Amino acid sequence: MRIRLAVVAAAVAVAAGCGSGGDDPGPSTSAAAGDPVGYMDKVCSAASSFVSVPKTPPKLDANDPAKLKADMSAYMGQLADAFNKTSTQLREVGPSPVAGGDEQVAKMATTFGDIAKSFGDAKAAVDQADANDPVGGLQAAGEAISRLDQFVEPLKQLEATPELRDAAEKAPACQSLRTLRPSESATPTS
Repeated sequence: MRIRLAVVAAAVAVAAGCGSGGDDPGPSTSAAAGDPVGYMDKVCSAASSFVSVPKTPPKLDANDPAKLKADMSAYMGQLADAFNKTSTQLREVGPSPVAGGDEQVAKMATTFGDIAKSFGDAKAAVDQADANDPVGGLQAAGEAISRLDQFVEPLKQLEATPELRDAAEKAPACQSLRTLRPSESATPTS
């Protein structure tokens, strides 16, 4: 499950036209008004907020169901917070200098918000589950992770606009995301 999450999280960032990474490269100082590169720099900075939020996968230890439940609840909460932060920052990017950019970034923000809700709902299910039920909340967590696949497609639309795709190739924040390695918190452990 942890490997799948790391792969899907990387795919989400790549689909957003920004690559995958670990550290938040910081806010962009590029102005986006009339500047597709500056706009994509802001979009990639917003998307990078997901990879900068600590997300520590729990060690799956069936010997301590109460701890497993608590750890899984915390993990679902971390993921919900990470996706919410990205959604909020995408909504704050500002107007696109390219026709259709506003709609595409709004769809990205909605997508990240929907993912956050999915993880928030999974956290609530984990919290309500009986810790001694080996399926209970863990099933809800697994379902939330498996739903990530359905959210990747809408994010690819940003790359469908050649001007934005080309701008992403030049935007410093997008390039920084492409060159960063996944953080240890996002790297699966055995």
